[in-house]
Amino acid sequence: MNQRQLTALSQDAASGLYYQKLPAAGQCRGQLVLLHGVGGNESNLRALAEFLPPHWALWFVRGPLTQGQGQFAWFQVSFTAAGPNPNLDQAEASRQKLLAFMDSQLDTTAPRVVAGFSQGGIMSASVALTEPEAVSGFGILSGRILPELAPQLASAERLAALEGFVAHGRYDGKLPIDWAEKATTWLTALGVRHQLKRYDMDHQLSAEECGDFGRWLGQLSAK
Repeated sequence: MNQRQLTALSQDAASGLYYQKLPAAGQCRGQLVLLHGVGGNESNLRALAEFLPPHWALWFVRGPLTQGQGQFAWFQVSFTAAGPNPNLDQAEASRQKLLAFMDSQLDTTAPRVVAGFSQGGIMSASVALTEPEAVSGFGILSGRILPELAPQLASAERLAALEGFVAHGRYDGKLPIDWAEKATTWLTALGVRHQLKRYDMDHQLSAEECGDFGRWLGQLSAK
């Protein structure tokens, strides 16, 4: 991890969320909060660090809901013939916890980005699109934007400075790529600048995707 030392698992007093931090190498040029998917934990996205700019500080955050030994989530969800059915009360509680976490742990001296895989990507979009002043950008990696988020969306004026990165596998059997197409259509309508990347993969992360995400982060810190 670029010769940096990952901190021990800690609990943030403001949000109650557990996390590990990988400090920036040298002067911090960006701050990235990474969120795992359903049934995962804070360790799942550590490998991303190899693809990201070393001068970014990284926070690997654990979801508040316990599903099993070493398994956590941001909200419960059931998959039906009509599509995913999320527990919206839990999703809102997690959104609030993440905002409190970022206010507590991150500062305003460098860009702040929230990104995640699958359900972590859902939470990233929920944070950024409702409170765009809290972040410079967000990443949805094999995730989606909750349609139920619509009443909470910030105005176009508030969203104008936000940037997004949307990546998805063409053969995703968990969350079909249609969700990425819906996301980019919605973001375009909202006036949110973003990149949409499609990859020949299932519901997973690939080296190509991680590299593209790292380059996108580098562009943000260069602005």
